[in-house]
Amino acid sequence: MTEMCLENCFNTNSLILTEGAVGQRIEREFSLKPDVDVMYASLIYDSVGRNALASIYRSYLQVAEDYKLPILLLTNTRRANKDRVSRSKYRDKNMMRDYAAFLRELASKYRCETFIGGMMGCRGDAYSGSEGMNTDEAIEYHSWQMGMFDLEIIDFLFAAIMPALPEALGMAKVMEKSKLPYIISLMISCNGALLDGSTIHNAILKIDTLTKNKPLCYMTNCVHPSILKGALLQKENLTELVKKRFWGIQANAVSLSPQELDNSKSLKTTAAKELAEEFLSLHKLFPLKIYGGCCGTDDSHIIEIARRLG
Repeated sequence: MTEMCLENCFNTNSLILTEGAVGQRIEREFSLKPDVDVMYASLIYDSVGRNALASIYRSYLQVAEDYKLPILLLTNTRRANKDRVSRSKYRDKNMMRDYAAFLRELASKYRCETFIGGMMGCRGDAYSGSEGMNTDEAIEYHSWQMGMFDLEIIDFLFAAIMPALPEALGMAKVMEKSKLPYIISLMISCNGALLDGSTIHNAILKIDTLTKNKPLCYMTNCVHPSILKGALLQKENLTELVKKRFWGIQANAVSLSPQELDNSKSLKTTAAKELAEEFLSLHKLFPLKIYGGCCGTDDSHIIEIARRLG
């Protein structure tokens, strides 16, 4: 698909779905464990893992098809960065290209409008901001992973839960070189700031100002709707810029802070209808466009999003 096609989708749809949790469902429903280095990305090379992934993604594609909504699917390659891949047993494979091709093949069996995103993430811990990099370091570091994506297979790039502005800016500068649309997703707290203290407004302003090809939009993932609502209600973020450029959330099922998530040893979830009420409460104040799930969610939560918001 072309850049214009994705932009048209954003311009003509008031609701765009994205997936719910993948990794947690792999562990909970299929009793599979992530690779110590690249996490779930390597499951595409194992028949059992590949079938489990296919089952999960199909459940999300089916929701989009049933409710006649577009959907964004993401390669589960957030942790498949330069350091982790190089020390893994998969160093001779191209997980970014192969995972995207896997998703493209799955999507080809459905009529719903589907866009495949190449996911990247920060070098360190997204929940603590450790191992953060300055912008120049981030440009050098993240260029390797972006270069591993086949730009003919993916429709856009996605920077997941970026905890600090300097590295997020570096990621944006890497992604803009691809000429593909790209989305920057921020790790935020209810105080309205990234983990380095940058407000949502200032993060958007700086990245938009310092990139020639601006992100398609900004969003967040791995936070509860109530946390995002609190963040967007901070006076520093009640601006036209945030209103126009901040478009989505992949929500956790429960309202844990980044620090609580980092130390959580067990799955946290809540009923789909309960989470949908939180989405509605957020949507009444801030009518976002992209809605999906993260920790603790599954297709039942995505069904409720489609039913209640669509």
